[in-house]
Amino acid sequence: MSATQTGFVRSTLLFLLIGTGILIGIIVATFGLVERTRSTFDYILQERNIRRMAADLMQKLTNAETGQRGFVITRDELFLQPYEGAATEIREDLERLGEAVKDRPIKAAQMDELRDRVRGKLDEMGQAINLVRSGEQDQAIELIQSDLGRELMDDIRQMLEQFKELSDANVEMGTEAQLAATRQLQWITIGGGIAIIAVMGGAILVVAQHVRALAASRREVEVLNEGLEARVAERTEDLMQANQEIQRFAYIVTHDLRAPLVNIMGFTAELDASLKALQAYVLNDGKAVSEEQIHEARLAAAEDLPEAIGFIRSSTKKMDGLINAILKISRDGRRQLKPEVVELQPLLETITASVYHQISESDGNIDLDIKAPRLNTDRLSVEQILGNLFDNAIKYKHPDRPLTLKVRTAPEGRHMVRIEVEDNGRGIAEQDHERIFELFRRSGQQDQSGEGIGLAHVRSLARNLGGEITVRSRFGEGSTFVLRLPSDLSRLVRS
Repeated sequence: MSATQTGFVRSTLLFLLIGTGILIGIIVATFGLVERTRSTFDYILQERNIRRMAADLMQKLTNAETGQRGFVITRDELFLQPYEGAATEIREDLERLGEAVKDRPIKAAQMDELRDRVRGKLDEMGQAINLVRSGEQDQAIELIQSDLGRELMDDIRQMLEQFKELSDANVEMGTEAQLAATRQLQWITIGGGIAIIAVMGGAILVVAQHVRALAASRREVEVLNEGLEARVAERTEDLMQANQEIQRFAYIVTHDLRAPLVNIMGFTAELDASLKALQAYVLNDGKAVSEEQIHEARLAAAEDLPEAIGFIRSSTKKMDGLINAILKISRDGRRQLKPEVVELQPLLETITASVYHQISESDGNIDLDIKAPRLNTDRLSVEQILGNLFDNAIKYKHPDRPLTLKVRTAPEGRHMVRIEVEDNGRGIAEQDHERIFELFRRSGQQDQSGEGIGLAHVRSLARNLGGEITVRSRFGEGSTFVLRLPSDLSRLVRS
C-alpha cells in the first residue's frame, strides 16, 4: 500500500472514530437527559396528585361539616347525605394520601398528626349527629359552637395547605429541572451537530484530497500507458517474430527428416522384393541342411521378415503423417497475415451452417450471442481456429445427450475481443487443461482418430494473431474455449 493510501486510510479511520465517539456521546447524553426528564415528569405528576388529593380531602371534610351543621340546625335527614357520602371517602382518601407521601419525608412526618385530626373531626361530627338523633339538639349545638371542631378543622386545613404548598414548590422545582434538561439537550444537540459537521467537513476535505491525488495518479498512469501500449506492441512483435523463427526451424528440421524417411520406405520396398528371392533360395536350395536350419529359415522367411517390414512401413507411415502435420503448422505460421475487417455474425453463421447437419442429426443446437460484431484480423486464421473448435466439439460430444454449442463474442478492455465456444460434451480433466495444447498430446478416451495437433495448431494460429486461447472445463460436463484476439491486428502488423 502506498504512503498516500496509508495516510488516506488512517485519516478516514480517525474521522470515523471521532464521529462515532461524538455520536455515541450524543446518544448517551440524550438517553440520560430523557431518563432524567421522565423521572422528573413522574415526580411532578406525583406532586400534582398529592396536591389534588389534599384539596379533595379538604373539600370532602368541608362538605361533611356543612351537612352535619345543616342537620343539627334543621334535623332534616337530607342534610346528612353529603356527610354520609363523604365520611367513608374521607377515610379512604386519607389512606391513599398517606401512601402517596410515604417517600416525602416532610409530608410523611405529618401524616400521623393529620390522621388524628381527621379522626377527631369525624368523631366530633358523629357525636353531634348522635346527640340530635337522641333529642339533645341543644347539646349538639353547644358542641358545634365549642372551639374543638373549629380547632380541628383549622389544624387540618393548615396541614393540607402545607401539603399543597410543598407540592406546588416541588412542581415548580420539577418544571425548572425540566426546562434545564431541555436547555441542556438543546445545547448538546447543537454542539453535537456542529462537531459532526466539523468531522464531516474534515472527512470531505480528506476525501477530496485523496480524489485529487487519485486523479493525478490516473493521469500519470494514462501517460505511462501511452508508452506502455507502444512497448506492448513492440513485445508482441518480438513474440510473433520468435514464433515465426520457431516455425521456420520446425520446417527446416522436418524437411531434413523427410529425406531419410523416404529412403527407409524405398529400402523396405526392396526388402520386400528380396524376400521372395530369399524365400525361393532358402526353401528350394539343393544343399544339405539340417532340419533345424530349415525350420529357422522357413520361420524367418515366412514370419519374421514380413513382420519386421510391416512394422517399418507402419512406423514410417505414422512418422510421415506427423511430419506432414508439423509442415502444415509451419506453413501456416510462415503465411503472411492479411488483416481485414471481419464481420463475426456472418462468419460464424457460415461456419455453423457447414456443421449444422452433423449437430442436428443428434437433435443438437447452436446458439450465437454476438456483442462484439467485428474485428480487424486475418480471416483465414480465424476460420481455421473456429472450424477446429467446432469439429472438436462434434467429435468429442457426450454420447448420452444432444450437443449444445454456444458461441459468444464480447469486447474485452479497450483493444481486445473475446470469443467463447462452449459445448456440453465430454469435458476435459483439470490436469489436462494445458496439456491438450501441446503438440501430439491428447486427453481422455482415445476412441477418435487424430494425431493430437489440432489444438496445438489452434494455439499457434492464435498467438500468430497476437492473441491467446485458454480453456475452462470440468470432466463429464463440457468445455468452454476462450479465444482472445486484438480488435485491430493491423496495428500490430504495422508495428
